Amino acid sequence: MLDLFKYLTAAVMTIIAVWRFPAVRYADAHRRALWGGYAGFAIALWLYTPAVMQAVERIPIVDLSALLRHFASTAAILAALTYVATSYGKSSETVVPRHVAVSRWIARASYKTGAIGVALLTVLFFTVVDRAKPSHSFLIDHAGQWGAAVYMTVFYFFPLITTAVCGYQWTRAARQAESTSMRVGLGLMGFSMWMGLAHTVARVAILWGAVMFPLSASTVEFLVDATAVWMNALFLIVAAGASIPTTRAAAVRWKTWRTLYRIYPLWFSLVEAFPGTSLYPPGSRLAELIHMRVPSDVRLDRWTQDIADACEKLRYYAPKELLFAAEDRTASHADPEPAAEAYWIKAALQAATTGRASRYATSPLKPKPFVDTDSEAAWLTRVSVVYSHIATAQARTLLERSARTEVEPNR
Repeated sequence: MLDLFKYLTAAVMTIIAVWRFPAVRYADAHRRALWGGYAGFAIALWLYTPAVMQAVERIPIVDLSALLRHFASTAAILAALTYVATSYGKSSETVVPRHVAVSRWIARASYKTGAIGVALLTVLFFTVVDRAKPSHSFLIDHAGQWGAAVYMTVFYFFPLITTAVCGYQWTRAARQAESTSMRVGLGLMGFSMWMGLAHTVARVAILWGAVMFPLSASTVEFLVDATAVWMNALFLIVAAGASIPTTRAAAVRWKTWRTLYRIYPLWFSLVEAFPGTSLYPPGSRLAELIHMRVPSDVRLDRWTQDIADACEKLRYYAPKELLFAAEDRTASHADPEPAAEAYWIKAALQAATTGRASRYATSPLKPKPFVDTDSEAAWLTRVSVVYSHIATAQARTLLERSARTEVEPNR
């Protein structure tokens, strides 16, 4: 059961790290530090799982998985500390609150201390830790050994400081948060840090208690497993706390992604017909939706502009009467106005393939009262839905009919 809990915690933290990955490219430094904390803890948690431990054991260094997860945890702890130190309090303040100043000082000192700590951990691991045989559980199998107690005490020094700093800052920030989601999220993360502080103190007490007092193997196993459940629970609380404030942003991102998915056929046809309209050559729908060159909201803004620019160029190929013919064609449609525009675009693209401009440039498409990109994108979604269902033969018939109407009055 504990092993399943380990896999669940590692998977949840990995999902959070993947979800927050755009921060690496688009966010500021402190949000990148937060992502580094999630990623580091995800790696460390996977190194606690039996499957990954068995895979690492193939490397001929006894208990290497323990050293690697302690390295990953240390890196994640330093990243989390950096995030907290740079997130609260403005650097331009004349009088910096004492708790902010202390956090920043600890964060600045943590890098040098961390480098020393990692070097010391490595030395202790290969010198004082008894690694005569591989261990199934590092703490349980090394209980009562002073070398392992010293090694783990050095490691636990970092989470001891970090959980105290993060717990204080997040708890304080939760009380001052304006929105309910932010207050709940920060409150959960602060609570998880106090759980982490209790976990760290308990682990150090177990290690040195086993050295100074004879504890049975079953007692040590019970205590270590209990604190392991506690640790995995606190990481799930961290994940919940980190996710709650971002649910609104996630909903907006999902809506933008769906809009991009729906207007893709319209955008692709137009930018393919007029190379150079888009900043880059269009790709397949899947490639366009999964790439991370630019954020989705910026991409949506570009696509709406690309479509508007291409429609402006289409005016010089479409027959003068094409829009009127499209309106007649869609008069009985369930959504006539966007349907007429969709037919006009589809037929005008047929005319553009000939390379011959119309003798009369048509009037611009009817103006719409767009107030922002979202309202324009909502309109284009309606246009694109109809556009995707118009057959080439239907567009050609409409084009030929409007072309005849343009020629006949001039005979």
